[in-house]
Amino acid sequence: MTPRAAVPAGPPPDCALCPRLTDFRNANRAAFPGFHNARVASFGAADASLLVVGLAPGLKGANQTGRPFTGDYAGDLLYPTLIKFGFARGAFDRRPDDGLELVGCRVTNAVRCVPPQNKPTTQEIRTCGQFLESEIGGMAKLRAVLALGVVAHGAVLSALGHRKSARKFAHGALHDLPGGLLLANSYHCSRYNTNTRRLTPEMFENVFAELKRRLS
Repeated sequence: MTPRAAVPAGPPPDCALCPRLTDFRNANRAAFPGFHNARVASFGAADASLLVVGLAPGLKGANQTGRPFTGDYAGDLLYPTLIKFGFARGAFDRRPDDGLELVGCRVTNAVRCVPPQNKPTTQEIRTCGQFLESEIGGMAKLRAVLALGVVAHGAVLSALGHRKSARKFAHGALHDLPGGLLLANSYHCSRYNTNTRRLTPEMFENVFAELKRRLS
């Protein structure tokens, strides 16, 4: 049997490809010296069948803890939902040493470094897309990608070489891509979306219920 290639590690902790993000990281190191303040690596095994892609690390979330969706409200919805549908086991807390394990799932972001106001530029998304492309290409058992929000949706399509205009983002949409990969959409599980009821826990769980059905 030919050995499976390892998923690339992604950008280095002190990646300097995006000057604005580098400057912001350096400013945060001075302001919050106890934070992670580096690129945030993906969480979960490389042989996962499901990849969840968010936008970018939150300043006082993943940028603080060093684990995607950990430390802010988005993780409070995402990880218990993953546990409920069998994509994780253990107990989730807002810290990376809570013992939580992902099961057949991997979590990452379209942009790996925290951006000002949580808004990466188009160029920053494009620059970091090379790492998302390598990650998707290196996941030999990958069957589905869940894009949380329109930015993640576009980043995934670009990483796969597909035109965004051909597959519009919509909450709950499922896109069967050439080659057999499934791209699913959900509104991002941010506090803003849940506070405004744009996304409810029931809406979020419905997406995972359908993913579970398609991956069974």
